[in-house]
Amino acid sequence: MTADCNCHVTGAWLESHDPGDRQFIKIGDLELESGEKLLDTTIAYQTWGELNPAGDNAILVNHALTGWSDVPAWWPSIVGPGLPLDTNKYFVICPNVIGGCQGSTGPSSIAPDGKRWGSRFPSVTIRDMVAAELALTNALGISHYILAVGPSLGGMRSLEWAIAHPTRVNAICTIGSSAVATGDQIGAASIQIRAIKSDPHYNNGDYYEQKVGPTEGMGIARRIAHLTYRTESEMDVRFGRELQGDETGRYAVESYLDHQAQKLAKRFDANTYIALTEAMNSHDVGRDRGGVAEALSAITIPVVVVSIDSDRLFPPRLQEEIVELTPTSQPLVTISSPFGHDGFLIDVEAVGTVLQSALKLGESRK
Repeated sequence: MTADCNCHVTGAWLESHDPGDRQFIKIGDLELESGEKLLDTTIAYQTWGELNPAGDNAILVNHALTGWSDVPAWWPSIVGPGLPLDTNKYFVICPNVIGGCQGSTGPSSIAPDGKRWGSRFPSVTIRDMVAAELALTNALGISHYILAVGPSLGGMRSLEWAIAHPTRVNAICTIGSSAVATGDQIGAASIQIRAIKSDPHYNNGDYYEQKVGPTEGMGIARRIAHLTYRTESEMDVRFGRELQGDETGRYAVESYLDHQAQKLAKRFDANTYIALTEAMNSHDVGRDRGGVAEALSAITIPVVVVSIDSDRLFPPRLQEEIVELTPTSQPLVTISSPFGHDGFLIDVEAVGTVLQSALKLGESRK
């Protein structure tokens, strides 16, 4: 298999594509939690603002499952001059996770042997992602972060920063996330993974030289996931039983889910969808630390926990657990939103207010 692959097979960013504002840095071989090594690892990232000479005005933004390093593209009105993460004052950085498909080493990347990783890509965990972020942090000369913040998958990583690297971050904010993956989440995610692997074009993950990739399987996975991201009431109020009104005979909600699937296919990779979903399924801050309660009780930095009241993927009880078990947690912040888990993407004014409060906590520990 050559480095060039059919661009219709995957929506991943490939080496022949315009990098845009992405920057890239090599962090060497990364030892994974499994004991394997991810060889010659690259991290893609984007930054806003200027890092001061002391390297101590930085904010780390951790993106969610299908997010990427371009924060303003997926989290509008959060990063920029005069915005909650004010780039007149702070240096904001967002790396694409390992296992990702937007420039960081992942299944669609070229391995050291010149071929795509594909099915050979090793399993990665939340802790592995944070280890890569720490290596990036060191390489860029960032002494510590004033705040590490993230929603969903990003919230898992922020929480891991608080547990594993408390001297490198002043405070964290975890939004619509949890300390451990639940059986319900794993169940829904496993069906999505099965949909991708059942696509006749999946080819055990080695599809990059084919004319057609497993986009249909990933599309089904995205449709299932999107229903968990929104609320039953929103779907009913927004679409009800209305027909789309075109020649397809589809219901309007079907057309909406088709649109979401098609959008994702243009910028995402099926192998990455599996790799990151499996990482979320394995999430457990208590693994090899005496359990969740023991791990959270050891946190020494301020923790801001944000819940979305209509979230059915990460219901508020999961954020309540973090607050109850973390001695340095602030009172739970609940955002009222009709949009479910996706509330963190849509109700940005409420999120921005929380981030400003979290930053004050981080600043107070300078």
